[in-house]
Amino acid sequence: MEPPSTPEPTAEPSATAAPSEPSEPPGLVDLADLPVGGGRVVAAEEVVVTQPERGRIMCFSAVCTHRGCVVSDVEDGTINCGCHGSRFSVADGTVVSGPASTALPTVEITVRDGVVRLA
Repeated sequence: MEPPSTPEPTAEPSATAAPSEPSEPPGLVDLADLPVGGGRVVAAEEVVVTQPERGRIMCFSAVCTHRGCVVSDVEDGTINCGCHGSRFSVADGTVVSGPASTALPTVEITVRDGVVRLA
């Protein structure tokens, strides 16, 4: 008499995830909401997006180079830090008035479908 056979272990079907598409970088601001000669502070991403002239979009770190505060607003062609009063140019991030002495670093962006995104 043969010993009772032991059933072979069966593998559970594995749940395979559908191949994911590369995720879209976060949208920072819609072009329609970006004033010419001004900009928008995106505090969540610590960047400031500007449009110094129609169709020219720039992006800078929103962290003031003086003491590390996040800049507060963009007005009258300057990016303004509310902590100690430093002001930076919307065109290139250079210091317009101190106490900061170093320009805001630029940040790489892309513009697609009317939305400014991190690169």
